[in-house]
Amino acid sequence: MVLTQPGADLQGDDVAVRQAVADGFPAAVATLGELIRIPSIAFPGFDPEQVQRSAAAVAEHARATGAFDLVEVRRAPAAGGGTGNPAVVARRDPAPGAPTVLLYAHHDVQPPGPDDAWASPPFIPTVRGERLYGRGASDDKAGVVTHLAAIRALLAVTAGAPRIGLALFVEGEEEAGSSSFDAFLAQNADTLAGDLIVVADSDNAAVGTPSLTTSLRGNVTMTVTVATMDHASHSGMYGGAVPDAMLATVTLLATLWDPQGTVAVAGLAGSFDALADADPSAPAHLARDAGLLPGVRPIGGGSVADRLWRGPAITVTGIDAPDVRNASNTLQGSVRVRISARVGPGVRAADAAAALTAHLRAHAPFGAHIDVADVDSAEPYLADTGGAAATAALGALRDAWGAEPAQTGVGGSIPFLATLSRTFPDAQILITGVEDPDTRAHAPDESQHLGVLHRAVLAEALLLARLDRDR
Repeated sequence: MVLTQPGADLQGDDVAVRQAVADGFPAAVATLGELIRIPSIAFPGFDPEQVQRSAAAVAEHARATGAFDLVEVRRAPAAGGGTGNPAVVARRDPAPGAPTVLLYAHHDVQPPGPDDAWASPPFIPTVRGERLYGRGASDDKAGVVTHLAAIRALLAVTAGAPRIGLALFVEGEEEAGSSSFDAFLAQNADTLAGDLIVVADSDNAAVGTPSLTTSLRGNVTMTVTVATMDHASHSGMYGGAVPDAMLATVTLLATLWDPQGTVAVAGLAGSFDALADADPSAPAHLARDAGLLPGVRPIGGGSVADRLWRGPAITVTGIDAPDVRNASNTLQGSVRVRISARVGPGVRAADAAAALTAHLRAHAPFGAHIDVADVDSAEPYLADTGGAAATAALGALRDAWGAEPAQTGVGGSIPFLATLSRTFPDAQILITGVEDPDTRAHAPDESQHLGVLHRAVLAEALLLARLDRDR
């Protein structure tokens, strides 16, 4: 099926969609609250039954829409052995000649961290002002609810009989690395096949400005062990002559950036056209949105857009070393760190992993031994913004939000997009979302702005209804 741009908007039909979304919005917020209460953390060490509960709840809500002929919870083999986490799939075939739209989101969430870092319990949905707080409130249970609410609105304006086909894929392990994603798509390609794929797992430029995501950075993560001794030793007896692993580790890590904080690893930058900041106040917004303390300066060079969307970034996300409470006068024999590197479009993840590994080995201080393990990667993504789907989505966003949509990159990664593109090479992919700069996804006090959620539902419902009535 060739997806064509929908025809001119019909004001009466759009009004009906708006009313259907408004009528269903309280139920959508209630569904979001219900899902937040399930701590669906797919990481090892957390209760896997909660992820199963979450999948079952999503499946039940999908059935309740009445839109699908098939709704099931399925699993697939995970890379490296075992079985992946439960995902929800659903499908309704199209009328002859009509396209099928695949709607993607994920129901698993990040661990909450310490409860005392939250103003309200992370798994108790709490409204303060215009925001609903809770882990997964935005990333990505709001994406799940956006799809469900938009489907309900579509059914309301088509008397329960839309011509377009609908497929739903709600993954259960996106935050934990999507270890079964490739196998799952291979096993369920017929169920999930679509002409247009809407991935509701991204950001908006501001509470009042919608965004269509056009690029994503790739990601390479690895665990690095730095060793200098075969056992720990007394710092008073050997300090000053023996290089301990902590000294070697901090010395090695410092080589990853230059004095301005720009990544200093050869082979990560790639080549790309420099981007101009759409907002001339972007540097000030960066400091505000990131919560920089007074006097703290941003790092790197070039535009903020280049630094966040296209250029590389390296973050040390974890260190295994004695904490301050357990500190003793000891030279450490080995230290483990977890490193995350983001790379822009034009850089293959495998090449980035090789370049980072080579840099670490070449810059090992004092002859320290370097071991690299647990390497994981995700490819960067650059969208085709010239297709009919992007044009239709921009129109729906513009009408739903009453503002000109931004076409933006995102510094984060969505690892499975490359697999989606390979599995469905003829499908157009749209990356939308419900987040805004104050969402704090992955951090304490994650929240969903309810006005943004309403507008996101309306935009998706308008897109689906316009695709349907053009058939």
